Amino acid sequence: MEVETIHGQIIAKANHYQAVPGKFGAKRIIKDEKIRAYERSFMEQCRIYRNRRISSRFRLFVRVWHSSVRFDLDNSLKTLLDCLQMVGAITDDKLCFQITAEKKIDKYHPRVEFALLEVNEQKQLFY
Repeated sequence: MEVETIHGQIIAKANHYQAVPGKFGAKRIIKDEKIRAYERSFMEQCRIYRNRRISSRFRLFVRVWHSSVRFDLDNSLKTLLDCLQMVGAITDDKLCFQITAEKKIDKYHPRVEFALLEVNEQKQLFY
């Protein structure tokens, strides 16, 4: 299992959407520039898992190194899964059947360290 590191503070998507005018006076929700910048940075840095196209059940192992305790671990996971889908590491985040996650603090070097492991359909996910 290979571990990949993406440098920079992961951004929680839940906190970075904005309403903009849409068709016929309706509003639409879009990502703000902070989340788009993080996604671009992720795409530039992701090398090991880029285009792996995992299309079966998988496990996600992740350590999120936040710059302070004020960031939530659970919000980071959704962003990570979406970014993995964007770079082609996985075909669909609904195929994630287990997440092992840990939150750490590194004020000066925030980052995400992760690994993906495909799960054989015949094996149980819990031991």
